[in-house]
Amino acid sequence: MFWMLMSGLLFAVLNSLLRKLTLALDPLQAQFLRYLFGTIVMAPLVLRYGLAAFRPTNVRGQFLRGAVHAGGLACWFIALPHIALADMTSIGFTGPIFIMIGAAVFFGEPMRWDRWAASLIGFAGILIVVGPKLAGTGGVYSLIMLASAPLFAASFLITKALTRTESAKVIVLWQAVTVTVLSFPFALLHWKWPDATQWVLFCLTGVLGSAGHYCLTRAFSVADISATQSVRFLDLIWATLLGWLMFSDSPSNTTLLGGSVICAATIWIARREARVRRGTV
Repeated sequence: MFWMLMSGLLFAVLNSLLRKLTLALDPLQAQFLRYLFGTIVMAPLVLRYGLAAFRPTNVRGQFLRGAVHAGGLACWFIALPHIALADMTSIGFTGPIFIMIGAAVFFGEPMRWDRWAASLIGFAGILIVVGPKLAGTGGVYSLIMLASAPLFAASFLITKALTRTESAKVIVLWQAVTVTVLSFPFALLHWKWPDATQWVLFCLTGVLGSAGHYCLTRAFSVADISATQSVRFLDLIWATLLGWLMFSDSPSNTTLLGGSVICAATIWIARREARVRRGTV
């Protein structure tokens, strides 16, 4: 629970910094620089273990995963400057539901009634968050942010397939490298040289991103994933507080309600999955 709590805090601060940067710089440039510095942060590990330790077995799979993840990131970064952090976090809660559906489609995992129920409840939560905003310009960006969720889910499903032949450190490094390479041409379209403060912030995003993924990995290594899902609801609190402090964002009641519904569906299905694995359902 501690590691999951720390990962949520780190990612909330990371997202806040990235939103601040995308308000001043082109979102796709910010995406490129975020992953460039993420690659640089991992350079000491490459120097320590050698290039051979990071040579992938499935190069095609690594680039496929990088391309899908880069697509999800492009949607995420484009929408980020235009919606509140609390809205972003609430929409992000749909990720596990999309992963569950994708696992049924691509890996043949059974889609039981409770999985369908969780999907429908989660979809209702999405409508609560996004629905009231569709009449304004913010609704378009909420939909763009929502479009990133199934792309990220596809990326994680590809990752699951890659873990059969690749180690975690290889997958993490090649994600950073492929996203950096694939984002570079789009970053040049509206390139604006960052000032000194922005360079420091981008360096900090690289550190925060790596530290957040480390804490997340530690959480999953010492506990069942289902046991850690309840802590994810705190992400909405961190995002709401940081949005208020840094951007004067005031989350709407529908955002808080919809986020609670989505998170409840995610926690419920995660705990049912754990009981199914133990044979108690």
